[in-house]
Amino acid sequence: MTRPRNNGEDQVVVDRGEQVREPSLFLVLLHNDDYTTMDFVVMILETIFHKDQMEATRIMLNVHNQGVGVASILPLEIAETKVALVHDLARQHEFPLRCSLEKA
Repeated sequence: MTRPRNNGEDQVVVDRGEQVREPSLFLVLLHNDDYTTMDFVVMILETIFHKDQMEATRIMLNVHNQGVGVASILPLEIAETKVALVHDLARQHEFPLRCSLEKA
């Protein structure tokens, strides 16, 4: 049985033809409605999207004044999880808050 000779050095094969691509990003949008309180939207932004109070208030005012606001920009799987968390928490508190995704 013969073994390949490597002169005491380990050999590593590197494929330089493949490049790693960054994941596609998605906007997580909150939509205004006539029933969800501003305080609840701020709480959602602080707890689910980890915004500080000032940033959460700014986003909430965009939602209120513009009809929609960007809560975060995330890869698809994380964005989908955040949307589900928003909908679950809103449902638990009996608010119709709507959250959606849009490709960035």
